[in-house]
Amino acid sequence: MISHDIKMIPAREPPARAVGVMAWVKNNLFANPLSALATLLIAYSLYLFVPPLVQWAFMDATWFGESSSDCSSDGACWAFITARLDQFIYGFYPEEQQWRADLFFAQLAILIAWLSFKVTPGKKWVLGYSLILMPVVSWFLLYGDLLGLEKVETHQWGGLMLTLLLALCGMIASLPFGVLLALGRRSNMPVIRSLCTAYIELWRGVPLITVLFMASVMLPLFVPEEVVFDKLLRALIGIILFQAAYMAEVVRGGLQAIPKGQFEAFNSLGLSYWQGMIMIILPQAMRLVIPGVVNTFIALFKDTSLVLVIGLFDLLAIIQAGLNDPVWLGNSVEGYLFAGLVFWIFCFGMSKYSQRLEQQLHR
Repeated sequence: MISHDIKMIPAREPPARAVGVMAWVKNNLFANPLSALATLLIAYSLYLFVPPLVQWAFMDATWFGESSSDCSSDGACWAFITARLDQFIYGFYPEEQQWRADLFFAQLAILIAWLSFKVTPGKKWVLGYSLILMPVVSWFLLYGDLLGLEKVETHQWGGLMLTLLLALCGMIASLPFGVLLALGRRSNMPVIRSLCTAYIELWRGVPLITVLFMASVMLPLFVPEEVVFDKLLRALIGIILFQAAYMAEVVRGGLQAIPKGQFEAFNSLGLSYWQGMIMIILPQAMRLVIPGVVNTFIALFKDTSLVLVIGLFDLLAIIQAGLNDPVWLGNSVEGYLFAGLVFWIFCFGMSKYSQRLEQQLHR
């Protein structure tokens, strides 16, 4: 008899990635009966909501047109957005001068990209330019009346350009002011501590809309008649003063989290108060308060829409003005969805960048 060896062929095992996905689904979506029920309810809700939304927003939508009459009644009228896109971005900025606004957007995009990468040459110089020179350069670029540029009054500024300018100037100027207020509130000098505390509590107890009204109406009363404050400049001053009070409390929380031994260490090294704060305490404190600082920045970015009350037309105000045009009546849903999407993109970008910055600075 001839015997033959019978080899058993092992069953093919699923790929490790598939096993990992199945394990994640089981542990996170179907871990217990209640979790499984919630997963099924959410999936069913998405099934009911998402397909009609996609059908309305994309399949049946009208993307180009001259008026609401060109749009289909079954889908979204995105023609309202595409037809007035220039106004939503530039406001009433003269069309022949919009290249200056494009330079402003390009400068901002380059700086953000440069600072987003972990290793880039000259990052400290770029950061210094962003914090000190960029607001000044942006102002003279958009306002003109210098180096042969045509002067464009600020009442012609608007849209996304104005929203970004208000947010950037408010963020950049309120951070160092808030740091000084936080240090002053923790000062051993009673007068300084009392003044900073009074300032912080006063501005935190007043709504921003009231601050904008005061900056627009009351500020000119406290300066000589020959000194004329631009309406946009008044709004910026009000936003910076208001935001600095909130920033101060965020920074103060980080300062209080630093162990007392760190303060004793720089005193024992013979460093002065400002040397110790700048080189030892503040770098640690600012690393701790990154989430709070970014949260304050996001709140400021959304609060820029309040400048409508003093006659400045930011992105949301420009969209509301467009909705009052008889040619485009009935497109409020598309307009507000577009505004919400733009605000979400920028706020989500700030949030993700802060998380990445936390990981890079984690010790």
